[in-house]
Amino acid sequence: MCHYAGVVGNKIRALRSARGMTVAELARLAEVSTGMISLVERDRSDPSLATVRKIARALNVPLFSLFEEDESEDVAVVRRDARMQVSSPGGGVVYTRISAGRGKLEVLEGSLQPGGASSDEPWEHPSEECVLVIAGKLIVDIAGKEYSLDVGDSCYFDSRLPHRYLNPFRRKTDFIISVTPPSF
Repeated sequence: MCHYAGVVGNKIRALRSARGMTVAELARLAEVSTGMISLVERDRSDPSLATVRKIARALNVPLFSLFEEDESEDVAVVRRDARMQVSSPGGGVVYTRISAGRGKLEVLEGSLQPGGASSDEPWEHPSEECVLVIAGKLIVDIAGKEYSLDVGDSCYFDSRLPHRYLNPFRRKTDFIISVTPPSF
């Protein structure tokens, strides 16, 4: 579920229109219904993280770019209480953008509930990624191989490899992700 009403639908509509795409074309590329695209563009639906991710991929833009308002400053301060947040249905994973999101690097704070996963299936995007565990334990599933991380451990990988984050443990896991270029 996204927590930035009004901006997402307008941004999707603007990007789709700028590309000369119809609602049906975007729906086909994103593998969602035309009704869903229409509802999201008119802010009549609060799409899931998976749906927004599919739409971002179909538009060939970073996920969080759909949530940002257009600004162009050389220096940006992101206040803790003004961070943009996206969560999965049921709250299994929550991402909060730490970086301003307009540069060549995106930094996210993630929180994964016990038994949670960052996505139902591993997925890939054209970036490099580094994750650092700051509380709890995390399993990083990369191309079918699992890497177990404890507090203070990090894992760097090519995000073009199918991947996802898992928390099969009994305690919540908190982590920081750096992605370059932004394509999350």
